Amino acid sequence: MIASLLIAGFTIGIVGSFHCVGMCGPIALSLPVHDVASWKKILFITLYNLGRIFAYAFLGAIFGLVGLQFFIGGYQQILSISLGVLILFFLIFSSFSSQNIPIVNGFTNTIKKMLGNLLRNDKKFYTYIFIGFLNGFLPCGLVYVAIAGAVASGSILNSALFMAAFGLGTFPIMFAVTVLGKFISLQLRNKMRRAVPVFIGAMAVLLILRGLNLGIPYISPEMKATPTGTESCCHHE
Repeated sequence: MIASLLIAGFTIGIVGSFHCVGMCGPIALSLPVHDVASWKKILFITLYNLGRIFAYAFLGAIFGLVGLQFFIGGYQQILSISLGVLILFFLIFSSFSSQNIPIVNGFTNTIKKMLGNLLRNDKKFYTYIFIGFLNGFLPCGLVYVAIAGAVASGSILNSALFMAAFGLGTFPIMFAVTVLGKFISLQLRNKMRRAVPVFIGAMAVLLILRGLNLGIPYISPEMKATPTGTESCCHHE
């Protein structure tokens, strides 16, 4: 179960990496690492990305707590179906942007201001972790999809691990962007970015199937009620 969660989270991160380049690339490229020794450059970039991964794991733990309440209450199937439908809705009606929601704007501006201060001030090695950590809280559609998968995982630990695996999936491309910068083909990035909605849609369908209790191992396992909530089994008797 945990292995399949980690693989799913990591896969979302890998597939969505080029979307992350567009969202987080400017921050990664603004890291002052281009005039330092090679080993320091690798260290600072790694610390920055670890900060992002810590942020995703933290978000996973918080939303996992929410999902746990549904799990204990026996509503995990309803939650999974609802999340899948919600993702499909926003995918289909993606033209309705959240950019005009005041609370989102206020939160985003606060994070950007804090990032700007960190990038301008003198930096210690731990500053790069903080930059990455704050970066992880910037609004991002792909992160929302990963959180939806994490919420449906059934426990706080599983949710945190799912999001950490997602962050690890984004690590290779984000590391390469910081190191190589302009040498990564814009055409390739655009091709990968166009594939992201397809993958997000597939993720939404999997969440819906998971909640339908069809008895398909790993895809739609049979959920049975227990005194502590619901649990899955791998096959019908």
